[in-house]
Amino acid sequence: MQLAVAFDSWLERFWSAFVDKLIEEIKIGDIGEHINEGILQWKKYFNIGGHEFVITDAIIVMVIATIIMIVLFKFLTGKESVRPNKKQTMMWFLYDLLISTAMGFGMNRKEAEKVAPMVGTIAIIIGGCNVISTFKISPPAKNIAFPVAMALFAIVYVIYISIRFVGVKGFWASLTSPMKALLPFKVLDFFIKPVSLSLRLFGNVFGAFVFMEFLYIVIPIVVPGVFGLWFDIIDGMLQAVVFSYLTMSYIGEIVEVGHEAAEEGKKKEEAKKVIDDSAVAA
Repeated sequence: MQLAVAFDSWLERFWSAFVDKLIEEIKIGDIGEHINEGILQWKKYFNIGGHEFVITDAIIVMVIATIIMIVLFKFLTGKESVRPNKKQTMMWFLYDLLISTAMGFGMNRKEAEKVAPMVGTIAIIIGGCNVISTFKISPPAKNIAFPVAMALFAIVYVIYISIRFVGVKGFWASLTSPMKALLPFKVLDFFIKPVSLSLRLFGNVFGAFVFMEFLYIVIPIVVPGVFGLWFDIIDGMLQAVVFSYLTMSYIGEIVEVGHEAAEEGKKKEEAKKVIDDSAVAA
């Protein structure tokens, strides 16, 4: 009897607290203030050896998301086997898709296999950092520093790997093709591309984050979960795919022209050799 009375008392307190919390969630307050709180980043300053360092929520979330994605993909790949399972088959399909996409931009098989790991890693990091917003955690890309850092890294990698593939001459050919007058614009393009990459990533993630915060404030039940399937998961992964896709296309633009320049150089050398041989024979 006492147990039943105690349970009824607990249930009454629980229901009262639940209703109060539900009303608090549904009640619309200062929308601007709530969204502003969601946008502002957390930061902490540390003083080490007389030097001041800062750590933000974007750094912490990026590290956590990266570790989670590494563990996830390690689980999906599993141990090597003669007969791959379904998870490994899916991973091989994604890898082949990455290779074929890179080759579609003018790279040969060897170059595509060289590029795939880095471009895939970029996609995994950005995808993980975006999708983590599903758990009501602020995505790093809402901090402009994250997209800018990723874009700068990507464009430096594009220049580095392109020179490795086609050499300095091939890279120069890509800057002066189809005419040398375009050189200033081609150089300027390497400043515009990272700006475009960073603003595209920042704009999409930041806009989705603000929209979801608005939904959580105005309609906190059911609706945010439905919209979150697109804005938190699908759109987050889509931005990672677009970022990596454009990175591969930038490499392909340079490599394709470099290969064409190399082929043209070989043809000229062969033609010159034929002329020289004919002159010697004469």
